Amino acid sequence: MNAELGEKIYYSISEVASMTNLEPYVLRFWEKEFTQLKPKKNRSGNRIYQAKDIELIKAIKQLLYTDGYTIEGARKALREGKKEQEEEKPTREDLIKLLLEVKRDLEELVKLFP
Repeated sequence: MNAELGEKIYYSISEVASMTNLEPYVLRFWEKEFTQLKPKKNRSGNRIYQAKDIELIKAIKQLLYTDGYTIEGARKALREGKKEQEEEKPTREDLIKLLLEVKRDLEELVKLFP
């Protein structure tokens, strides 16, 4: 994570715009186009961004400006990326199998050192 992001919990739209080299109107537009981007608002109604929002903005910027995706293509890439992350999560059964393997390995180690 960026060192700038570790300093505060919430960032204003102008701070995020400065960090990402984007105009505030671009960030507001992306909120409408990317449902994942939903910064909270403070009591006075101003947007407040968290580190996860900034990381998402950087990913969107990468997809659109560097990788050459259209907005629809970037939406799809973000959805597919989330699905891939979810698929990578081990299931409860996988974790149980892994723990049983570790237990067996430890039992074998104990036998080696009487």
